[in-house]
Amino acid sequence: MRGGAVNRVLLALVGLLLLALGGSVLAVGLGARPPHWWPHSGPHDVLLSRAERTHWRDAGWWWPTVIAALAVLVLLALWWLTATLRPRRLAEVRVDTGDGDTALLRGRALESVMAMDTARQQGVAHTELLLTGRRTTPAVRAWLQLEPHVDPATALADFTAQALTHARESANLPSLPADVRLREVRHRAERVT
Repeated sequence: MRGGAVNRVLLALVGLLLLALGGSVLAVGLGARPPHWWPHSGPHDVLLSRAERTHWRDAGWWWPTVIAALAVLVLLALWWLTATLRPRRLAEVRVDTGDGDTALLRGRALESVMAMDTARQQGVAHTELLLTGRRTTPAVRAWLQLEPHVDPATALADFTAQALTHARESANLPSLPADVRLREVRHRAERVT
């Protein structure tokens, strides 16, 4: 959850910066008067003069440095794209069948069974579950919305003893770590007479 928010904030900041720079260059190109500190003075001014373009031509280190910097930027952009597009949800879990063979269990099926077990738990108003990790070592992220009268420690103990244990035993997993976030259902204050 937190990584997605950071990703969206960074993307928004980069977008706003590029929009401001592009809009200002477009405005100057269309005839707006730039401030005195602006590097370009009008619509007929070029972005790079001939002297600026040829200044480093004779330096042997210039072009390899530019190409290396651009290659690093491209690799970082590709890494970011693959990290963003990579599915966060575990598609399937490898289950040991006990006879030396393995079977694949759909991740969404395990999530839905855990969600149904959690929904039956007393005091849980709403639940969201996400199966993460690897096929051989899955983990659970759970968000439980509790009724106002429920003790969080009791709800967590019930979730661990019922839904989490049932999922771990039915999938024959040695362990099933869980990150559980608890929050309370919003409600109006009760009037006391």
